[in-house]
Amino acid sequence: MSPSVLIGISGGIAAYKTPLLVRLLVQSGIQTHVVMTDAAMNFVTPLTLATLTGNPVCHDMWGERDRPSVEHISLADNADFAVIAPATANIIGKIACGIADDMLTTVFMALRCPVLVCPSMNVNMFRNPIVQENLKKLEGLGYHLMEPESGYLACGWNAEGRMPEPEKIAQKIHSLMGPKDLAGEHILVTAGPTEEPLDPVRFITNRSSGKMGVAISDRAIARGAKVTLVAGPIRVQPACGVRHISVRTALEMRDRVMDVFRDATVVIKAAAVSDFRPTVTETEKVKKEEMTPTIVLTKNPDILAELGRIKREDQIIVGFAAETQDVLQNGRTKLRKKNLDMLVLNDVSKPGAGFDCDTNIVRFLHRSGDEEQMEIMSKDKVADLILDRVRTMRTAAQYQRNTSA
Repeated sequence: MSPSVLIGISGGIAAYKTPLLVRLLVQSGIQTHVVMTDAAMNFVTPLTLATLTGNPVCHDMWGERDRPSVEHISLADNADFAVIAPATANIIGKIACGIADDMLTTVFMALRCPVLVCPSMNVNMFRNPIVQENLKKLEGLGYHLMEPESGYLACGWNAEGRMPEPEKIAQKIHSLMGPKDLAGEHILVTAGPTEEPLDPVRFITNRSSGKMGVAISDRAIARGAKVTLVAGPIRVQPACGVRHISVRTALEMRDRVMDVFRDATVVIKAAAVSDFRPTVTETEKVKKEEMTPTIVLTKNPDILAELGRIKREDQIIVGFAAETQDVLQNGRTKLRKKNLDMLVLNDVSKPGAGFDCDTNIVRFLHRSGDEEQMEIMSKDKVADLILDRVRTMRTAAQYQRNTSA
């Protein structure tokens, strides 16, 4: 039976975004029901939401006048998860104070499932100490909160107060509802390119967007792991809850990875680290007329090889290899030389694989010698398959320790 999510919509301008959230949840196979305030109907119609969900939209506290109704209880009882998006200052205050004077607040007062609150309002309203106190109260009571985003607001201000985009809310819902099979793991992920400066305006880099590493960190946090992401300049933002450490150069990445490595139980090195850096970095921009056609390079540290040398028995290390020739042989050599538990190998010359795209085509090489070739799939799906293998490795290691004890 598919899970059921209840969406509450209050009367804020951001309500116009909520139908997209509804569609995203329905498309992912979630049974979706909507309850809304009368004020919300000024921004989006019940007919729109009923069409998207295939379910009646509740807003009238009294229902059919000629028969008793306890619809608010049935909605609350059947929900596996609930979200208020947008959540105005008014609705936040009512729920924090236990006021149930319309269909939305009455339903949410009867809920026993997890609740996610997505504030959306003018920046000065959001900063108001009363609103902040109400949010702290809800958080203390176990409600999940999403921070509003900064940007242009309907009132003309450019500051925090925007409701998070529907895609991010849907991602957060999936994260909070999903299985927590990686609880107890601290997963260190690296992502993106590094940039090696020639002078203040020029640098050496590669085409990595960071999408693969961010997909891994997002799926790991959704599955209950503690996640630290050490990333070069990336084009995508990690999910809420991921500890994101930004770096620029390979040397910076190496230092930050070593800072975290001791506390990590799993390391997944998806970053495309520059192999070389300029021997000399100029402090001032070099004029074109003064540049020489030759750049002298120095090798960067091999972070993955260093981790392989110092890893503990209880740590799992997964590496990545992007190849264009002798792909399989080069991958097997890297797996062995760098003391990895698994290598994710891809031929970046193939369409739909590798850098700066939303899909990948990978082969898993295992320490045991087993190999698995995957078809083209989204990077999110690849991320989940990698984490599945990590979970299998952890289970096997625990079984081995138990049987040998």
